[in-house]
Amino acid sequence: MSDLPTLSITEASKKLAAKEISAVELAEACVAESQKKNPTLNAYLEVFDDVRAQAEAADLRRAGAEAAEVHPLLGIPLAIKDNILIAGKKVSAASKMLEHYVATYDATAITKLKTAGAVFVGRTNMDEFALGGSTENSAFGVTKNPHDESRVAGGTSGGSAAAVAANLALGALGSDTGGSVRNPASFCGVVGLKPTYGAVSRSGLIAAVSSFDQIGPLTKTVADAELLFNAIKGKDVLDSTSIESTKSEIRNPKRKIGVPQSLLEGVQPEVLAQFEASLKKLESQGYVIDRSIEFPSAKAALAAYYIINFAEVSTNLSRFDGVRYGLSRKGESLWEDYAKSRAEGFGLETRRRIMLGTYVLSAGYYDAYYGKATEARKRLRAEFVEALQKVDSIATPTMPTPAWKIGEKSDPLSAYLADIFTVSANLTGNPAISVPMGTVSEGGSTLPVGIQLTAAHGDEAALFTLGRVLE
Repeated sequence: MSDLPTLSITEASKKLAAKEISAVELAEACVAESQKKNPTLNAYLEVFDDVRAQAEAADLRRAGAEAAEVHPLLGIPLAIKDNILIAGKKVSAASKMLEHYVATYDATAITKLKTAGAVFVGRTNMDEFALGGSTENSAFGVTKNPHDESRVAGGTSGGSAAAVAANLALGALGSDTGGSVRNPASFCGVVGLKPTYGAVSRSGLIAAVSSFDQIGPLTKTVADAELLFNAIKGKDVLDSTSIESTKSEIRNPKRKIGVPQSLLEGVQPEVLAQFEASLKKLESQGYVIDRSIEFPSAKAALAAYYIINFAEVSTNLSRFDGVRYGLSRKGESLWEDYAKSRAEGFGLETRRRIMLGTYVLSAGYYDAYYGKATEARKRLRAEFVEALQKVDSIATPTMPTPAWKIGEKSDPLSAYLADIFTVSANLTGNPAISVPMGTVSEGGSTLPVGIQLTAAHGDEAALFTLGRVLE
């Protein structure tokens, strides 16, 4: 059945339960699609050689004694971002530094998916160490957008988003540091969720920016995103920042959506038109659009985000020194060992962030940069708490433009500015989702764009409710 990879997780789960298809048939259909499309798209860095064996095990579980209480994900083919550890599999964070590293344990999210019986198709391409917004910073080549292969898939979870959009898997895991799930979801026309900070354990996620990073699902539908989120959420003794996630039910719905109108300046007109159409759709379902919502600290959010990002990157990546593990190059002194290993192991964007992070943390500049950024972060979080007492969600476009051409944003600052709407949820820890809101025409291509909804801490249920309305 050649149409199997086009199924949503929910649809495939029902067919598996009804024994209309087998997990082996489903997995092999996704592998066949990957063999056909991945050489061009470069969504996967590796398609695993044990996919059929995993699927056979899922079919046996479904046929066994536990068949009456199987998890909906049993036998579902998923793609996993290349910074989430799967024991016995390579995990490189798309970097030469870790090119040959093999994980010795499972990330907690992977443990939960294995318990549910999911099938892992392969590891997906990403910006090196999750630093970037286009998957152009991978050491192993750019991932192309399935809707127009001359354009980026977004980042840093571009490989995961492209895999879902191109039907190379039914769903995927990515990680979101400043929009790294939502950005590629918007560019590739899929659903992407960044959960509340701590709702999903970070144990087994290669760290980029520890106070921002969050594992999240990329899927074809909102229902699928909710299913994956519920499978991987929860407190974990291996992650002290993890929290016990609340049950998926909306709390005190106000039927009101906040729109920070002053932040919409600079959004591409065609994207803004689709955004307004989505708001009208919400209004038609009885929601009130409140355009009086303001975030005075939002103008400083992007600067604060990148200062904290650079600082934590500098700290987290200091462990890759060519001595303990990772790429090792020998020089004539210990200093040369470090210099050669890091120069050859890290790409340009990673080195840039390490250097800037070291600068903002230095004795002479800590208060001027990092200290002020953390204060701005506190103010922004308080403003979001206040706003979300009045409305169910904050709505903005996910990205101000559709996917750009590969190589178009050679100036790193222009790429950083594209994150204007996504970084706030990482600064504040709020959950946020990107849902497809239509398409725009650009350069002869029809390109998807997304709407972003941000809710109160722990209120993913509000996002799923609103997302279904928009679908």
